[in-house]
Amino acid sequence: MRITTCFGMLALLACAGLRAQSPSGVSVDNKLDTPQVRVYVATLAPHTPVPSRNGHATDRVLIYLDTGHMTRQDSSDKVQNIEFHRGEIRWRPASGAYVAENITDHPIRILEIDLKGKAAGPMPVSKLDPTVVDPKHYKVEFENDQVRVLRIHYDAHDKGEQHEHILNRVVLYLNDQPGAKADDVRISGAATHTEQNASDQPADRIAVELK
Repeated sequence: MRITTCFGMLALLACAGLRAQSPSGVSVDNKLDTPQVRVYVATLAPHTPVPSRNGHATDRVLIYLDTGHMTRQDSSDKVQNIEFHRGEIRWRPASGAYVAENITDHPIRILEIDLKGKAAGPMPVSKLDPTVVDPKHYKVEFENDQVRVLRIHYDAHDKGEQHEHILNRVVLYLNDQPGAKADDVRISGAATHTEQNASDQPADRIAVELK
């Protein structure tokens, strides 16, 4: 992917690495910044319109960290109602100016994965692709020409099949599990391995593979 500059209020805050409440009711906690992606958590205060006057110049993956309800209004003046639950994933293409508002009575957090460029081209395919050799634990949430998003679930003490990751990926941990806490975000690279959940509790993750 090519590197691009940041646009939009949320992206500008993330580029600066800020974690502070802005006058418009949104705070940003920068998590990762690599040549392919910028990852941050945007927290929207309740009942406070958040204008993004320059819109968003990059495509992005949104993962909702809280259950809630918000509205989004663009230049067409049509109001979009968005209800979501923790762990829900959505694709948001680049867009023009808009205003978002959290209409629940509590703050909501959204993990935003900004893609810095277009897909590099056709990707190689592994015979050990996890969705092929281990579909019990790896399921495709959605896929397009820029990302493949996987939902991963292991029951307590469950062991998976050996598999191979070819692409870099952003991994979100949805609950506490060995070696990670709920809401931890990490970047992982190519690897061939076998995984096992050594805990007494299920382990759930989301992996966003970067093409």
